[in-house]
Amino acid sequence: MLDTLYKSFWKAEYWMPPGYTWADLEDSDGITYPHPKDLLAAIPLTFVLIIIRYGIERIIGLPLSRALGVRDPVRIKVTPNRILESFFWTQSKNPKKDELNHLASQCSLSLRQAECWFRRRRNQERPLLSKKFSEACWKFLFYSTSFFDGLLIFYNKTWFVQPQTVWNGYPKQPLQPALYWWYLLELSFYFSLLLTLTFDVKRKDFKEQVIHHFVTITLILFSYSANFLRIGALVLLLHDVSDIFMEACKMLIYTQWSRARDIMFVVFALVFFVSRLILFPIKVLYTTSYTFLTNYQVFFGYYFANALLMILQSLNAFWFFLILRMFYKLLSEGQVKNDVRSDIEEEDSSDEQLTVVEQSNGRLQSKDGMDIRARRSLRNWLVSH
Repeated sequence: MLDTLYKSFWKAEYWMPPGYTWADLEDSDGITYPHPKDLLAAIPLTFVLIIIRYGIERIIGLPLSRALGVRDPVRIKVTPNRILESFFWTQSKNPKKDELNHLASQCSLSLRQAECWFRRRRNQERPLLSKKFSEACWKFLFYSTSFFDGLLIFYNKTWFVQPQTVWNGYPKQPLQPALYWWYLLELSFYFSLLLTLTFDVKRKDFKEQVIHHFVTITLILFSYSANFLRIGALVLLLHDVSDIFMEACKMLIYTQWSRARDIMFVVFALVFFVSRLILFPIKVLYTTSYTFLTNYQVFFGYYFANALLMILQSLNAFWFFLILRMFYKLLSEGQVKNDVRSDIEEEDSSDEQLTVVEQSNGRLQSKDGMDIRARRSLRNWLVSH
């Protein structure tokens, strides 16, 4: 039965245009073609990237955050309470008033004391600014490296300037080693994001991020197996470039460099709009739909790939709508106040005043002049895919 399913899954008509079979992509005369089994190397590389990531976060991210003035708030730890702790993990982290009344009576506490306990307990679960900065630092370094690797691959190619040339010779297009390693690196990175998703900073658009990661991984796997490598490379290049500026913007948010933050946000919004909402439809969607039809007959892979690309573009449109809301706030209020885009930080609805640790004359002091709006903007910001 498994053998039958395996053969059915790899039927040539699902993966290649009519008239071609897997035999056409067999290596011969020193020419190598992509084979699905090549991507198995992504499994060990995924764990290598996770190790590299946590090394970079601790060796580069944390020291850099301190050097740039990122300060973690002091959080008052709650008094251990078995009943409240059990409710916190099994029922709700933000109980309603009637639930608070019942819990307070069970623990011989006042309603205000119960509210305070849950507020402080929620604060303990929120990631520190230094963790957010370190995570953004790792992604910034990865996207920068990946994007410039892509530029080197595209340097002497016509795929970007003349995207219709990605179909020249398809599906018998030899595999280029540099393109293979770039694909492997991107696939391993998105696998690592899925594996660490529950440990990373929780975002408001968590579901959209999961969908994005699954669509991206599926596109990478399918495009490699069906030898859609060149068009897949275009997709990766156009998405990586905006992510560089997004991660840089997040790091500036955590450092409280308001002027640099606002400038970087405008740059990020422009790059996102041009790369994902203008160039992506022109260079990729038009090429995979209309241009492909002028040379080849449709097959299952054609519909499947275009469906995934449209899902990806829908997510891009959704995120850009949120970016526009942020841009409106920037114009109307004079600062980027909250992140309403892709990787939005979970908003701290607590009214608890968090103090910032500063070393001055050998003792802790509250940071004077820091208004509530500035503190809240530090807790609510941007990430992306």
